[in-house]
Amino acid sequence: MSVTAIHKDPDSLSMTVIAEFDASREQVWQLWADPRKLERWWGPPTYPATVTTHDLRPGGRIEYYMTGPEGDQPAGYWEVLEVDEPTSILIRDGFADGEGNPAPDMPTIVMRVSIEDIGGGRTRMSIADEFESVEAMEQLLSMGMEEGISQAIGQIEAILAED
Repeated sequence: MSVTAIHKDPDSLSMTVIAEFDASREQVWQLWADPRKLERWWGPPTYPATVTTHDLRPGGRIEYYMTGPEGDQPAGYWEVLEVDEPTSILIRDGFADGEGNPAPDMPTIVMRVSIEDIGGGRTRMSIADEFESVEAMEQLLSMGMEEGISQAIGQIEAILAED
């Protein structure tokens, strides 16, 4: 599996997922920059994602929904705050209602993606999530956030192998 570590820190209200791949930094960047690649891995296997809007630039927005095994379709959005291609992205990540508006009863997180060449044709990707509060962190973790991102990242190697 490509996930090498998950660090949860309630004191700093953060969770960081670290993964390493036998791929170039540009290949890993394309997992975020190409909406068709993004939707192939962003949701866990039982909740595949469909990206409906993809504007990966500061001030841009990415919208998607996941389709569950029972046909449910939870939606999400990313407000793109910063982009430094091909090394980092800063996003406000939230749940959306059926029209793509922020779900008022759900917390948002700030997600920093870092993509680093570690030599030998390998790349490290870190996804650092910052939560609004301990309650928000507990709520999202209890919904399966850690397992979901681990399963989602577990799909990346197959995509990279196609390049």
